[in-house]
Amino acid sequence: MKNKNIDTQKNSATSPRLLALDVLIRVEGGQYANIALDTALSRHELSAEDKALFTSIVYGVLERRVTLDFILSQFSVRKLSDVDVQTLCAMRMGLYQLIYLDRVPDFAAINESVAVVPRKSSGYVNAVLRAYLRSVDGKEREARFTPTDFADRYSALEDKPDLARAVAYGLPLPLAEKFIAAFGEKKAERIMAAFAQKPPITLRVNTLKTTVDAVKNSLSKQGFSLSDGLYLDSTLRLEKGGVFDGDEFKNGHIFVQDEASQVCVEVLSAQAGELVIDTCSCPGSKAFGCAIRMKNSGEIYSFDLHESKLSLVQKGAERLGINIIKTQRRDARDPDESLIGKADRVLCDVPCSGLGVISKKPEIRGKDLAEAAKLPAIQRDILEQSAKYLKCGGVLVYSTCTLLPEENGAVVSDFLKNHPEFCAVDFEISARCDDLPAIKSSEGCITLTPDEHNTDGFFIAKLKRL
Repeated sequence: MKNKNIDTQKNSATSPRLLALDVLIRVEGGQYANIALDTALSRHELSAEDKALFTSIVYGVLERRVTLDFILSQFSVRKLSDVDVQTLCAMRMGLYQLIYLDRVPDFAAINESVAVVPRKSSGYVNAVLRAYLRSVDGKEREARFTPTDFADRYSALEDKPDLARAVAYGLPLPLAEKFIAAFGEKKAERIMAAFAQKPPITLRVNTLKTTVDAVKNSLSKQGFSLSDGLYLDSTLRLEKGGVFDGDEFKNGHIFVQDEASQVCVEVLSAQAGELVIDTCSCPGSKAFGCAIRMKNSGEIYSFDLHESKLSLVQKGAERLGINIIKTQRRDARDPDESLIGKADRVLCDVPCSGLGVISKKPEIRGKDLAEAAKLPAIQRDILEQSAKYLKCGGVLVYSTCTLLPEENGAVVSDFLKNHPEFCAVDFEISARCDDLPAIKSSEGCITLTPDEHNTDGFFIAKLKRL
């Protein structure tokens, strides 16, 4: 498929669908969805209604691309792999609106999709989308379909339960099979279903500057719908965005951090006056959380391979009023010799496949699993080198935002086999509501899953140097 961005300049003010198409094409070309979307919003003025439609289409198509492509393939006379990227993205947009956006009339979804493709493709797009409409005339559409519902409607899914799950939850089949192999069919399906839901925005309150109650009162008065954290009292859950333009964010009273990531900081348990090393720090939220726990007293070294990203840590620390963080470009596999054996705590949040944050980063659904297979070797090396920073009695937390065992427990298990001077340390954090389980490790490790803990998918291991 040829990948060519389209000109949105002439019609951008009145066509959120044209802007959405351009962003989707850019993502197909390798851009990150959030960057492409934010760039489009900064360059084009949209009404609140059009902005909502634009954002909904972009993220919705990315989240449901597997589902949409399967359905389109049932009505297309061409192989989708032979369709140019502009036409394919436009059809995905049209079908997404037909299935998932109740407020968009069918004629508008089809006509607008036809309007944004080359003239030679207009008849094809119209035919495919109308063929779908005829097939569901008077029937429920697929928005809330289970795998069984999909298999009942589409004969291509009969006797293919794994494929039906992949289509129902919008995951590539190899990824769905990965989850099934790791967790079993029932648990994997619950995880995949959770990834198909929109998660709340999770905030960490900066208690160096304010209190949780003060932030709650302020945001509630501004009309935000808030709920308390599930495990930690420093957490707030926000149902809708918009908070980042307000004073609470600008004044450094809050920052975004999923509760799983906050739990990781809590397990590390950095104390005032200690020396902490965050070996893969960017964008810095865990370092910020450590600094707050330390009451901004001690030293935190924030290392990262990409120097350009360290400015995010520096700017974030300044906004939050944190002055104990020192940033430095460093490959985590090449430790700073001057700090060997000196750290009280080490956070080793390694680069990973990111397959625990699919609901927040929909383009991860298309991640090349062959590339992910190369990560455990890198992760082992980073853990091996990061452990050298610890003094005797020091604590290291190894963490990822993925669910794959080969990046998680397998890495830690190999490390412990080769390092008898380290041991696993169990930990437990109680839930703040009755319908959730406690976060309770086994042999120093736990995998948090969105279906069970209502957080990002996340792995945490706590190790101590004897």
